[in-house]
Amino acid sequence: MLLEKLVQADTRLSSALRIGNSKSFQRYVCIFFAHSGDSWFWLAGLILIWSISKGPWHSTAAFLAVGLSLLAVVVLILKFSIRRPRPESDWGHIYRATDPHSFPSGHAARAAAIAVMALETGPIWFAILTLTWAPLVGIARIRLGVHYISDVLVGSLIGILIGIIANILNPYIINLLPFVF
Repeated sequence: MLLEKLVQADTRLSSALRIGNSKSFQRYVCIFFAHSGDSWFWLAGLILIWSISKGPWHSTAAFLAVGLSLLAVVVLILKFSIRRPRPESDWGHIYRATDPHSFPSGHAARAAAIAVMALETGPIWFAILTLTWAPLVGIARIRLGVHYISDVLVGSLIGILIGIIANILNPYIINLLPFVF
C-alpha cells in the first residue's frame, strides 16, 4: 500500500516536472544534457582518449571504461529484473526502442559514477566539471519524460556506489590494465 502510494506520487511529480513539446531553449538544453550521458558517447570518447594519449589520461580513460562496464552490468540486471516501463512522453524514441525499461536510470548512474571516479583520478577541474554535470543529466531525463524521479535517484545512488567501489579498487584495476590492454 505504501509502495503503491510512493509510485503514484513519483508518477505525479515526474509528470509535473515534464517539459512540453515546445521548441524552447530550455528543451534544447535538456536534450543536450540528456544525450551527454549516452553510453556510446562515453565509450567512443574514452576509446579515443585512451588511444591517442600516453600520459595520465591514458590510464584514466581505461579506468573509467572498466568502471562504466561494471556499472552497465549492474544497471542492466536491475532493469531487466524490475522491468518498469518508461513514462509516457513524446521524446526519446531511440531510448524507448532500445531499452523500454526505466528503473534505474542508466544515464543518471553513469553520470554519478563518472563524477565519483573523477574525484579519484583528477585533475580537480575534471572532478568539478563532472560533479556539476551529473545532476543535470538526471534532471534533463526527468524533464524530457524518459525517466521518473525515483529512476534518477536510485540510478544516481547506484552510480555513486559503483564509483566508490571502483575508486577503492583503482590501484588493482590500474595494475591489471597493462595485461588487458
